[in-house]
Amino acid sequence: MKRFNKFIVSSEPFIPDLLESVLWELDIKGITEEENQLVVYSDENINSLYNSVKTLLEELKKNGIIRNFEITEELVEDKNWNEEWEKTITPIQVTDKIIITQTFHQYDPKPGQLILTIDPKMSFGTGEHQTTKLMLSMIEKYITGGERVLDVGSGSGVLAIASVKLGGSSAIAVDHDEWCLENAAENCKLNNVEKQVEVKLGEISSIKENNFDTILANIQKNVLMEIASEIATRVIENGVVILSGLLKEDENDIIDEYSKYGFSLLEKGEMDEWIVLVIKKGLS
Repeated sequence: MKRFNKFIVSSEPFIPDLLESVLWELDIKGITEEENQLVVYSDENINSLYNSVKTLLEELKKNGIIRNFEITEELVEDKNWNEEWEKTITPIQVTDKIIITQTFHQYDPKPGQLILTIDPKMSFGTGEHQTTKLMLSMIEKYITGGERVLDVGSGSGVLAIASVKLGGSSAIAVDHDEWCLENAAENCKLNNVEKQVEVKLGEISSIKENNFDTILANIQKNVLMEIASEIATRVIENGVVILSGLLKEDENDIIDEYSKYGFSLLEKGEMDEWIVLVIKKGLS
């Protein structure tokens, strides 16, 4: 029977969406997410993969995105990895109202609940991470109806989809990863919002519109710092920006940077070591 290399990857802080997107750049067969670690599978004959994984993680550490990491390796027998992965994914109750589920799970909603059907590729989040939950809780609060929304670094598209299903008039979901483009488009169809959510491949700099009522960005700190001016030029006066992918210690740096462009803090949310910041442009 064919065997595979199995790498167990953990980091501090543990940022699964980011780690997965980086690891999928390598020649691997699959990734499953477990509590506080990722399990990466590759062909047995790829002997250099350990060093490639280590190099990528060292680069993240060098850039201050993670503080440390650990990798362990073993050989395992062949399995249906997609089936194994699906076993790890279950419906998630994000708030009293918002439920994330998948086509391969049966969920009977309670009255008033909003169901988001998200079938992620193995390289993208499923809604389990704290930052996704924090973002969705604030989207539920601040999308009141009719908003034009930009979701930067959209991944599976869950935030853009939620915005429209909660009452936003339209959304653009942009991500530089081609896997995200395909996955977000599929999820828009699953949720019947493909006419309201436009999925684009690119960076925020490729978005020409500058009249968004709400901008969402669940990305690591260094990227949020770099695109502050881009966000400021695309949100309307008195518009709302919701930011996460942030640790508690990132708050002051983010607030200081965005205040340069006329933003003030409206609200902060916390979950474990993660935070979400809601800021408003032009608030006195």
